[in-house]
Amino acid sequence: MNKPLRRVAIFCGLLILALLLRDNWLQYVRADELNTHPKNTRVRIERYANERGNIIVDGKPITGSVDSKDPYYKYKRTYVDGPMWAPVTGYASQAYDANQIEKIEDGILTGNDDRLFFDRTLAMFTGEKKKGGDVVTTLSGAAQKAAYEGLGGKTGAVVAIEPKTGKILAMASTPSYDPASFAGYSGKDEKAWVALEKDKTKPKQNRAIREIYPPGSVFKVVTAAAALENGKVTDINAATDTPEGWKLPLSTKEMINHAKGCANASLKRALDISCNSVFAKLGDDIGVEKMNEMAEKFGFNAEQFTPVRSAASVYDKKADRPGNALSSIGQFNTATTPLQMAMVTAAIANDGKLMKPYMIDQLRAPNVDIIKQNEPEEMSQPIKPQNAQLLQQMMESVVTDGTGGNADLNMDGVKVGGKTGTAQHGDKNAKRPYAWFISYAKTSEGSPVAVAVIVEDSEADREDISGGGLAAPIAKAVMKAVLKSRG
Repeated sequence: MNKPLRRVAIFCGLLILALLLRDNWLQYVRADELNTHPKNTRVRIERYANERGNIIVDGKPITGSVDSKDPYYKYKRTYVDGPMWAPVTGYASQAYDANQIEKIEDGILTGNDDRLFFDRTLAMFTGEKKKGGDVVTTLSGAAQKAAYEGLGGKTGAVVAIEPKTGKILAMASTPSYDPASFAGYSGKDEKAWVALEKDKTKPKQNRAIREIYPPGSVFKVVTAAAALENGKVTDINAATDTPEGWKLPLSTKEMINHAKGCANASLKRALDISCNSVFAKLGDDIGVEKMNEMAEKFGFNAEQFTPVRSAASVYDKKADRPGNALSSIGQFNTATTPLQMAMVTAAIANDGKLMKPYMIDQLRAPNVDIIKQNEPEEMSQPIKPQNAQLLQQMMESVVTDGTGGNADLNMDGVKVGGKTGTAQHGDKNAKRPYAWFISYAKTSEGSPVAVAVIVEDSEADREDISGGGLAAPIAKAVMKAVLKSRG
């Protein structure tokens, strides 16, 4: 072979080698990435080629599938009480992908998960249509309805947890949206999507887990836990050395109390009437390192997965002394999700043991065989049982003798513990405050439910915004719903 032909042959060989390498790179190395790429239309077509499995609450589906009359996307997702359940289900759209449970468990719901290989193979031989599996949740329909209807036209969120297991019983967020309104691929669906994207009230934002708020006085239960755990308080009924005009460290600014009788108030009484001075001084006595340690044992400064990701709540571990004092009463840089405050409340109600929150109980095959069964998992032990029981005494006193009376269930054999919060925010606290309430119900068999409620009410007069006034009745309704549903 002469030299020019040899060069051409070598060049052609290199091209073939490059083609083979590229082909193998695409088929093997990047196969999964390309198969799941949002711009891969074939993935979306396959997602809606068969009836999608359902998301189950109380043994009944809250989702469905209908023939979409589309030549490419055969089935379209439907929802039962879509706006009420949207913070849980998320959406599955032919045009706009999916999110939350619809996205996380897409493999099970479409039937494409590797764990459903046997079902797919069997369907090939029997001639049955391919079907998706089901996602069985831990949620309570009664609790969710009470939470959603309680929020009504207000902006806010509710999370309810079963303290003994960590099962999420309710997760509501308002304003909400109907995921069915853009489940298809039509111009009408596009119009609905665009309207939601432009809506300044952010109806697609799951405020229960994705929004972080200043917690205000509900954070005082964390400070009380740190005081007990670190020996700063040994008797919850003993007077504290806290003058009425207690000044912030390194400052001449006095801490303002909105209640009378805070001078040297006991820890129990200070929680009853929500004394800022007592808890700010305790936070300073405990110190930023120990305060942060306690907050992180409850789950602060880390994302949570339910399995849907929740934003990380924040306790500023680098705060200076005045910043730490303010953080100890839920101000300064302290910020939290409603889920996080429900976790704090659940741990206290569960004698100090924090269970990992979760809202998927089972994954089921189309023939209802259980593919995966989730079990309760201990996350941490933030406080000793005896200190948790002291906190329970204090929180129950808040309901019977303090600011949380609107949450009292007045049911025989049921005790309710709670804490109100009115969180200031905005430049110089100029914006209307947020109303918080955390609570639990307890029977002789322990606590079946812990609740966190936040209301961002832009309509109420500033003077009328309080955790006890706006948020406590919602928590009461949720607790009552859970207790009634369990007989």
